Amino acid sequence: MWNWIAAILSDPNTRWILLGCLLLGFSSGIIGSFTFLRRQSLMGDTLAHAALPGICIAFMLTETKSVGLFLFGALVAGIVATFGISWITRYSRIKQDAAMGIVLTVFFGIGVVMLTRIQHGASGSQSGLDKYLFGQAASMVMTDVYVMGGVCLVLLIACLAWFKEFKLVSFDPGFARGMGLPVGMLEQLILLLTVIAVVAGIQAVGVVLVAALLVTPAAAARCWTDSLSLMVLLAGVFGALSGATGTIFSTLVPNLPTGPVTVLAATVLFAGSALLAPRRGLLARRLRSMQAKSAYLREEHATLQTLSAQRAQQERGEL
Repeated sequence: MWNWIAAILSDPNTRWILLGCLLLGFSSGIIGSFTFLRRQSLMGDTLAHAALPGICIAFMLTETKSVGLFLFGALVAGIVATFGISWITRYSRIKQDAAMGIVLTVFFGIGVVMLTRIQHGASGSQSGLDKYLFGQAASMVMTDVYVMGGVCLVLLIACLAWFKEFKLVSFDPGFARGMGLPVGMLEQLILLLTVIAVVAGIQAVGVVLVAALLVTPAAAARCWTDSLSLMVLLAGVFGALSGATGTIFSTLVPNLPTGPVTVLAATVLFAGSALLAPRRGLLARRLRSMQAKSAYLREEHATLQTLSAQRAQQERGEL
């Protein structure tokens, strides 16, 4: 076993990809827990799709293939998208889910138009922007891992520093507002941290699938516990396991993309959690239902026996 792991890790490129996917999964799982609890699972998908025009604009302005510039463009586009969602919900009667759907489709449509124009341009074939649609974890280098590490550290520190505030905002914003907390500012801070996690994951997983790393580990962790602190930790662990599994399988099997396999690994973890979790799992709920039904039938049978005995005793008394 150890020899097998050592053989996989002997390749420096595999080590960087494995470490980068571990950090990406861990950080996405942590911040994704708050997004999941605030019922904003579509937010990650919206921000990821909104990042595409930012990447295209960064290439059109600089005419250079720079990962740093692409991620900066994606970050700016994600921030603009969050302000767009806030503006629509504040100054119209449109609900937040509809606003996120509008922003997602508009930004992604603009991004696809720009991407098509770039691909048909003189330098389009060298841009490599099409890799950002579905991700290309194999292109990770040491610098990308340092970026992932920095993002993971920032998200971890922010969640630890504002854990109580994030908890109140996630479960009861009205109570948090009554306690004097700046709810609007805290909600924007959670969105900003989500944007950072999405932008960091675009290179590995792509704008189409990166939202899965925010939502799926958090949904799997929710099946196992009612404690928020434990849920956040489990979501990070599930995300890291998904990243490691995706990297290892894509290393062992030729022509297997790392990003989609990572998402599939997270889905398998969620399916196992939804099935086997001790309290919220389908098997546990089915077992409790069968036990309750059996207890009800036993109680009903005992009641019928008692009534039958009383009736027989009454008939003997009449005779």
